[in-house]
Amino acid sequence: MAATLALDLSAPDVAQEGVGSLAFHLVGSEILRIAGEVRALRDSGAPICDLTVGDFSPQQFRIPQALEDAVCRALAAGETNYPPSDGIPALRRAVAAFYEQRLGLPYPIDGIGIASGARPVLWSSYQVVIEPGDKVVFPIPSWNNNHYCHLTGAEGVAVPTTPESGFLPTAADLEPHLKGARLLVLNSPLNPAGTGFHREALGEIAERVVAENRRRGASERPLFLLFDQIYWLLAAASAPHFTPVDLVPEIGRYTIFVDGISKAFAATGLRVGWAVGPPYLMSRMRDLIGHIGAWAPRPEQVATAEMFADPSAVEPLVEPIRSGALARLEALYAGLSALGRQGYPVAALPPAGAIYLSAKFDLLDRFGSDTGIRRFLLEKAGLAAVPFRAFGYPHDSGWFRLSIGAVSCRAIEEAMPRLSAAFAELG
Repeated sequence: MAATLALDLSAPDVAQEGVGSLAFHLVGSEILRIAGEVRALRDSGAPICDLTVGDFSPQQFRIPQALEDAVCRALAAGETNYPPSDGIPALRRAVAAFYEQRLGLPYPIDGIGIASGARPVLWSSYQVVIEPGDKVVFPIPSWNNNHYCHLTGAEGVAVPTTPESGFLPTAADLEPHLKGARLLVLNSPLNPAGTGFHREALGEIAERVVAENRRRGASERPLFLLFDQIYWLLAAASAPHFTPVDLVPEIGRYTIFVDGISKAFAATGLRVGWAVGPPYLMSRMRDLIGHIGAWAPRPEQVATAEMFADPSAVEPLVEPIRSGALARLEALYAGLSALGRQGYPVAALPPAGAIYLSAKFDLLDRFGSDTGIRRFLLEKAGLAAVPFRAFGYPHDSGWFRLSIGAVSCRAIEEAMPRLSAAFAELG
């Protein structure tokens, strides 16, 4: 047996620990940090209704059996080698067919690129479009745009939104910031608010993007729209989903869609996502994703292609997940609304789909900050939630994201008496 070495693994005694500026100044995920606190409290035996991480517990939401079986068949058939850097052709064709049938968008196969989930699509979209110092416009609250701006050296322009608009930006909110911008990033249904754009509001934004590009001369680089619709199949019937390209077809040449199976099929760990957009952009994204190896695993690609082979057969696979998510959102909304009617300091926006509910706990006068409110909810009521400050919101507001992917309706119902008792203690 070899002798064990004594290793000195301390940071070098130089500026920034010897690492590059980008890595040194990168900020970790506030959501994951909060989730770690929740796990520690749960491990102590305390009853917790965990509404933090935007993921699915397999105990609550299983992936469709058809998808699980297809993954097993692909593995058994030896589909374990490298896939093409832009995805296997069968999956790209299946995605193109699905977009044409369900969304009325006839993209060619060269306009489809497959990646290991939505994150590489988001990051590579930034990388393909952005030069250091370029302006990126995005609403807040929103997910991770501040970090992607840091990673690409972009100038982030965060546009605050309000509960009156469902925490979604309006064309009037965005228009003053579009001149000179290179990228506008939108997400619908929205993480963290769980709300979605109405037809008129999204159409007006798309028209502003087209008008800005018409204004620019041949020597000025265009303004692109990055449209993250990873939750669109989970939209409620009361809040139907729309796309900017369907509403304003001229914006198609400037739009990159972000999508995948992670949310609608509760398949976050399978890591199959895709970009849909103009072929001239997709070819660049393919090269970038190929260099970093961010392709989806081959057996999962084969299985997803099989699942999407008949576009009309997808809806029955999505429906149990969507209905389960909406049932939990409705239970949460009903419980919080009942407490609000009793005079307690809580209100929520009606659920519109995805897996999120926006709730306001009007306790800033009592606790001074969202952090203080969060700890009160967790320690006194066993309710774990994430404040909008974790999504770039510019100030403490009392607004929180509540995510239902890891809880049952029963757990939500059991949390309401604890929350009521905690409010009552405040007097």
